[in-house]
Amino acid sequence: MSATTAANSPATDRDRILVCVAWPYANGPFHVGHVSGVYLPADIFARFSRARGADVLMVSGSDCHGAPITIRAEREGVTPLAIVERYHAQFLHTFDRLGIDFDLFTKTYTENHYAVTQEIFLSLLEAGYLYRDRMTGSYSETQGRFLPDRYVEGICPNCGYARARGDQCDNCGTLLDPEQLGSPYSVLDGGPITFRETEHVFLDLGKLEPALRSWLDGADRSHWRANTVAFTRNWLREGLHGRAITRDLDWGVPVPLPDEVFKDKRIYVWFDAVIGYLSASKEWASLVGDPDAWRRWWDETDPAAAAARSYYFLGKDNIPFHTIIWPAILLGYGEQNLPYDVPAAEFMNLEGEQMSTSRNWAVWLPDIEERYQPDAIRYYLTALAPETRDSNWSWGDFVTRINSELVATWGNLVNRVLSFTYRNFDGRVPQPGELTARDHALLAERDAAFARVTTLLEGVHLRDALKEALAFAGAVNRYLDETAPWKAIKTDREAAARALFVAIQALNTLKVLTTPFLPFAAERLHAMLGFDPGDEATGTWSGRGAGGRITTPATARWAIGPVPAGQPLLPPEPLFVKLDPKVADEELERLRAATVGE
Repeated sequence: MSATTAANSPATDRDRILVCVAWPYANGPFHVGHVSGVYLPADIFARFSRARGADVLMVSGSDCHGAPITIRAEREGVTPLAIVERYHAQFLHTFDRLGIDFDLFTKTYTENHYAVTQEIFLSLLEAGYLYRDRMTGSYSETQGRFLPDRYVEGICPNCGYARARGDQCDNCGTLLDPEQLGSPYSVLDGGPITFRETEHVFLDLGKLEPALRSWLDGADRSHWRANTVAFTRNWLREGLHGRAITRDLDWGVPVPLPDEVFKDKRIYVWFDAVIGYLSASKEWASLVGDPDAWRRWWDETDPAAAAARSYYFLGKDNIPFHTIIWPAILLGYGEQNLPYDVPAAEFMNLEGEQMSTSRNWAVWLPDIEERYQPDAIRYYLTALAPETRDSNWSWGDFVTRINSELVATWGNLVNRVLSFTYRNFDGRVPQPGELTARDHALLAERDAAFARVTTLLEGVHLRDALKEALAFAGAVNRYLDETAPWKAIKTDREAAARALFVAIQALNTLKVLTTPFLPFAAERLHAMLGFDPGDEATGTWSGRGAGGRITTPATARWAIGPVPAGQPLLPPEPLFVKLDPKVADEELERLRAATVGE
């Protein structure tokens, strides 16, 4: 995975899509829940948008400043930066292995990010949206120091969860302050927490609330997922108040104020992390040699940029930060595009239980990415993506779905069409002759499937889009069962040639439809169909004319040219590996053996 993508050279009148992906804390490896809910959906949507001809920028990076990092560093006796470097490298390896392709995946620990964060801080201060005040801080009596909110746990006042964090309850999603917790204690040593006054800088959300409500109410939000709407409304129902954006820390972005009282304080991570989307865009622009290129997606004073759509991919626990706090910051900062969609994911469970990193009850990507094909992992994670409700990873289901859906429905379809064609028609696409009504019916079904998948992908309904694509693969299998070219070849060679030609055209369309989900297999199929890698990569999506803009799903159509009769094919090879059923038992045994407390 490269840091930048050359295809995003300065654009003209193409649709502009900004894909912002939640910044992971660089304190541990990814498990399948992280990837299924955030990083893979973002990649699928970005691939689809690029294939449609949009000018896409996809950015994120490692969040280097959160308490989870400093907690791990303290427990290991190393510096926070050492933890960051270790897991940032792991993130890049996972993305490369799974084909998750960012234009830039950077870090919050950069001079650029520090500068952008401090500039926004000072702009908000000058505009009157920041103020100084005293607040109660969490103080460890045993360690003699203030602790970050995430160093504190206790009982949630909203749902009674016994291990709610000092900033948020993972059980019910309520944003908290440490003093709201019952029986608070330090996560470092279990010692008691008391509360003392300390001075900090606050973001005046109350002053920004009218503009925020005007933005939220001023546009159609029907494309937002139900969980995004619910979390946002619940937060607004309680009214907005000032929220501290500094903390008593020594790791993070320095507070750009000359006062001695702020010398040993840092900007709070939730404030600087969301700014990362803008700072990463600016860093990308500098790296491609066009320092103002970021404005194509951000600068609302540019009419073309104002039409850009920004999508924020994240977990449901991060919704308020992206529908309230980040838009409020942008409104206070001024003249920047606000989020268009926030497709937040629910959670993924494991074998019917909630994943637990503390118990090691999780499926870790650095582990499984070396044992299974990347497209197999991508397929299963998309097929059970927690888009609208919690989902469940099951090793038995993983094996079943890979074998019965990915291998049997799609992989075997490709193999039987191309293998039979290659053997019986001199390794070339056969001449079709006059198509029959049945042939035209399949091609019409192909076009309808293409339209359905396009509409679903544009609406970020990725799981259903994949399901529709596989449903069309099933339709092609039924067409082959009916036309039976392996039988027709004995008595009617022209009929066999016609059926195989039509099936190959369907494979070519399915190649395009599955490219966002299964890029490795699509690239191999592209080559087996006789195309050079440079022939529009694996295919384009849009049917618009040169210079035209995509405005509705209806403009999308099957635009890649047909696989011409006579085109040489490459010797076909299986796209996917069938899994031995015993794999499920082996993985369950491995999981239980590694689980703490089992």
